[in-house]
Amino acid sequence: MNIYIGNLNYRVRESDLQQILEEYGTVDSVKLVIDRDTRRSKGFAFAEMPNDAEAKNLINELNGAEYEGRQMVVREATPRN
Repeated sequence: MNIYIGNLNYRVRESDLQQILEEYGTVDSVKLVIDRDTRRSKGFAFAEMPNDAEAKNLINELNGAEYEGRQMVVREATPRN
C-alpha cells in the first residue's frame, strides 16, 4: 500500500520517519518530498508498505498523532491524475 504522510515538520528526515513507521511493520520505502529550488522539505512524504493489514494499522494509529510538534495526516495515497 502507498501511504501519504502530511503536515510534517520541515526538519523531519527520511530516516527518522522510516524508524517511526517500522514500529508498525515492514516498510519498503520512504520518500520525503523536497522542493527542487530551495532543497527543503515540502512537509510531506510517501511510504510503501507491502502488507495492507500493517499499513491500515499504521494509518489508524498515526493519523492525527503529534510528531515533532505537528499533527500528522496519514492516509492511503490516492493515484495522481
